Amino acid sequence: MIFSYNWLQSFFKQKLPKPEKLAEILTLHFAEVEEVKKVGKDFAIDIDVRPNRAGDCFSHWGIAREISAITHLTFYPGGEKVKLIEDKKLKSGDFVSIGVKDKNTCLRYTARVILDVKIAPSPKRLQERLITCGLRPINNVVDITNYVMLNSGQPLHAFDGEKIEDKKIVVRFAKRGEEIITLDDQRCQLDENVLVIADSRKPIGIAGIKGGKNSGIDEKTKIVVLESANFHPQVIRKGSRALDLKTDASLRFEHGIDPNLTEKAINQAAYLIQEIAKGKVAKGIIDFYPKKVLPKIIKLDLDYLERLLGVKIPENEIKKILESLGLKIENWKLKILTVFIPTFRQDISIPEDLIEEIGRIYGYQKIPSISPLTLLKVPEKNLDLFWEDFSKDVLKEMGFTEVYNYCFFSEKDKEIFGQKNLIELENPLSQDYKYLRTSLIPNLLKNVQKNQKQFKEIRIFELGRIFLAPKKEKRMLTGLIFSKEKFFEGKGIVETLLNKMRISNLWYDQYQPTPEDSELKIWQKDKCAEIKVDGEEIGFLGEISKDILENLKIENDVLVFDLDFEKLAKLACEEHEFRPISPYPAAIRDIAVLVPRETRVEEVLNVIEIAGGELVRDVDLFDIYEGEALPEDKKNLAFHIVFQAEDRTLSSKEINEIQNKIIAALEENLDWQIRK
Repeated sequence: MIFSYNWLQSFFKQKLPKPEKLAEILTLHFAEVEEVKKVGKDFAIDIDVRPNRAGDCFSHWGIAREISAITHLTFYPGGEKVKLIEDKKLKSGDFVSIGVKDKNTCLRYTARVILDVKIAPSPKRLQERLITCGLRPINNVVDITNYVMLNSGQPLHAFDGEKIEDKKIVVRFAKRGEEIITLDDQRCQLDENVLVIADSRKPIGIAGIKGGKNSGIDEKTKIVVLESANFHPQVIRKGSRALDLKTDASLRFEHGIDPNLTEKAINQAAYLIQEIAKGKVAKGIIDFYPKKVLPKIIKLDLDYLERLLGVKIPENEIKKILESLGLKIENWKLKILTVFIPTFRQDISIPEDLIEEIGRIYGYQKIPSISPLTLLKVPEKNLDLFWEDFSKDVLKEMGFTEVYNYCFFSEKDKEIFGQKNLIELENPLSQDYKYLRTSLIPNLLKNVQKNQKQFKEIRIFELGRIFLAPKKEKRMLTGLIFSKEKFFEGKGIVETLLNKMRISNLWYDQYQPTPEDSELKIWQKDKCAEIKVDGEEIGFLGEISKDILENLKIENDVLVFDLDFEKLAKLACEEHEFRPISPYPAAIRDIAVLVPRETRVEEVLNVIEIAGGELVRDVDLFDIYEGEALPEDKKNLAFHIVFQAEDRTLSSKEINEIQNKIIAALEENLDWQIRK
């Protein structure tokens, strides 16, 4: 937010610090100053005002008040009190009436009428201040509304009174199909989410955002109707987003403004129009203000203040700080003060807010660093959280993106994925959230469904809870690769994850589901393996059923690994077992076995490992093939067998003997055939 140095100086009789020095002071006590730039005879100071202070510090009044509190200079709030002369022969109500359809959208609407105005360029000083703050001068009336907005923080708008049909102003939501051309010639299509200012026939302005051209001030304007309103921040934010239209006014309304500011601002604007444009101010303010906002009262315990800040601030200094911020104090002689919070300080609502303000103005740099008076103890390690973070980091390093989905299924999900024994919610938010999820896979597939057109390959995972009937829940770690066939890449990812978690004795066994199995419908037949550690199943790795992919209109194959994270966390270990690297080389031989389709990989692995004995260091399944060249009831399993001794280099003769022994053991099963 840009402020004029000369303008700020006008609030003080004493000399302000030089612009660069003032920037340092504000950065230390209030907010960072991003830039100080010379503009003509003035300086533009760009201050990064925090959102919680937008209500009072998106204005020169507010910043000047902050400068006064920090520097102890006397603040004279020019413009808050003006000598406005009303023409008793003219009554505002004779020229305009106000109607508000929904008092929750418009908290206050204040209007004044000025007649016989003379439209002309603004005085040079006023134009210079607007230019310093980044606004373009237009004419005296419009410039005055902008000037008062920058001065007080209250947006205003000026209508040409003769262009308002039937002299009626109505605050309402737009009707579908209505449109308006704004002052900058932008045509806006309106809908029911946009609050408008209308006359008896049409919208004449977008409430809190921009005025309409059909009611704007021009060189022929004689009657000015001034608007100074307070709109609900959320209503203005939704309207601004719907129209993709941001303005200085909408920025202020979106953050919230003090409703009691409307009258001060409109009186200052009317006074300036009276002085500069020679207008006659009609008697009376038209003011819609159904629920008045009153100052808050907060009890401040001085002992608590000292404990929280960690420093004893003299009571007289506390009083000066609070009063310099515009706060009123009672019960000064007691240890618990009664502090009245003016309505322009909407950010102060609890004692801690007051203490923060006192510490800020006093200076955090004055608070001494003191070592804690207690023994610091390292908290016990939460292994559940540790392994959660650890596994997430491993998957992210392998190119996966973490997602978070809702913990619910719909009736449609239940049918598509064949889920059984779901826990139904008594009061679901909607039909899409009717059941608690029993698997992470369905929602991950819906993530793919929504994003497949933007990405050729998707790698995502989720670590979350599933809910099983009757009253059981557990954490699952599920990863997904959306691409062409990636079975062995998925196998490598699972092995990498488990290796990093120090989980050994891992192997895969072909998944043979029973008709009652809830996983039956999800997996592609004969393309799913159980993941086992020490003979215990810890999850699944496989391709998703073609029927499900077609139902969800997912174009490529999808590979999923679905792991029981609670079992993983119990098996995981941080300890590193030292195993010296053998100085003797390993030899790798491949073997392919033709087996009946229902044969489990585990059965073949067991035979190879028992027959090979200690000299077989590792056995790795690298291919499962079922195709046209094989009988319908057969499949081909291909293995890498790693031979290695710890005390010598194995000769070809020894390796061949062990290989032949393995082949003989495999051929003992008459249904198995070694492929040569």
